[in-house]
Amino acid sequence: MIKAIVTDIEGTTTSLSFVKDVLFPYAREQMADFVQQYASEPDVKAQLDEVCDVVGQQLDLEQVIAQLVEWIDEDKKITPLKALQGMIWQAGYKSGDFTGHVYEDAARKLRDWHGQGIKLYVFSSGSVKAQQLIFGYSDFGDLTPLFSGYFDTRIGSKREAEAYARIAESIALPASEILFLSDIEQELDAATEAGMQTLQLIRDCSTSRSNHHVSLSDFTEIDISDIKSA
Repeated sequence: MIKAIVTDIEGTTTSLSFVKDVLFPYAREQMADFVQQYASEPDVKAQLDEVCDVVGQQLDLEQVIAQLVEWIDEDKKITPLKALQGMIWQAGYKSGDFTGHVYEDAARKLRDWHGQGIKLYVFSSGSVKAQQLIFGYSDFGDLTPLFSGYFDTRIGSKREAEAYARIAESIALPASEILFLSDIEQELDAATEAGMQTLQLIRDCSTSRSNHHVSLSDFTEIDISDIKSA
């Protein structure tokens, strides 16, 4: 029996185009001004220091900004970048520049599962803050009360089984009683290796359909009663 569901965001609950065409360009446009304005704030300074740790040398503020913008352009999944993007997006959400895109079928099904007592979690390469913002300022209102926890790259790579084993340990359930939802086959492979159940979401034609995981077009097709844990 499935007792918990862990879901990806991009391409799963949320349109890839929202992240790529709205969030990323907004963060890139705002990054320099944000860093220059808030560089001395403890939360921001900690992330700027971590940028230097990642590259292995001390950088001045302009070099840090240039590095962050370069990582955005290269779509790097680097923790300090994700944290700073989350801070910038928070300002954008609060000012009403955009709302968090969530598919209607995903919002409806998440509410249904929560009502059934299924524990819901998020695992995304975006920071925990960014995850909470998408669901907190979603097109369907504040969905954060539905979730019991959030995981980002600090728990491990989404393409490595160890991350999913750590998530199962954190949730305190056998991996076989946890369902992981994603559009990416390599992530699903890693979750399977850790012992989780998996389903692939195919939201658009750019997603490669897996031969090893059941593929569905949206959340309404998911029936967790049909998924038997090992």
